Amino acid sequence: MNPEAFERDLIAKLGAEGFRRVRAAKIGIAGAGGLGSNCATALVRSGFRDLVIADFDVIDDTNLDRQAYFADQVGRPKVEALAENLHRTLPGLTLHALVLKLDRSNLPSVFAECDAVVECFDQADAKSMFVETLLPTGKFLVTASGLGGIGASDEIRIHRIRENLVMIGDLRSDIRRTPALAPRVAIAAAKQADVVLEYVVKGMGGNAAAG
Repeated sequence: MNPEAFERDLIAKLGAEGFRRVRAAKIGIAGAGGLGSNCATALVRSGFRDLVIADFDVIDDTNLDRQAYFADQVGRPKVEALAENLHRTLPGLTLHALVLKLDRSNLPSVFAECDAVVECFDQADAKSMFVETLLPTGKFLVTASGLGGIGASDEIRIHRIRENLVMIGDLRSDIRRTPALAPRVAIAAAKQADVVLEYVVKGMGGNAAAG
């Protein structure tokens, strides 16, 4: 890999100041499953080099249909395998890979130094806990709700809930009834990454995309 060529390409696309902001930002990712692994990949390919990724789970065969892992990584902690994959994408990253179950007691400290935090949980109660715990901190939060099923991918949209809270999804599909599959999961994860990218490039104070 030629890191100079990689950087020149991103500078041409983001502008020198935008690239500087991306390189300086620290992003948190809560959960390293379908959303988290794909979102982290998109962020790294966009130039982000400093990520905090936390998840307690290990990779299972049933994860490979929608998560950014490989067959020879089954059984390993997700965050460790994800860190390995991201380093292969772009060597020299600063990755804080934490094998940890996130809860109300540790969320604030785990992501204390992050400029933005992306919620990538599966369960509704964990999503609510994430928002209730971190929203009062004023950090920029990107969450997801409604990405299960097949088709109607245009319904996976960006919804500004508050100034520091953006939600991605169709806001209705339930993965317990309409399972999450690779296409819609990847779309939602890419939109999460895009919202973070826009927020950072605009100086962490501009308006994130809507619609």
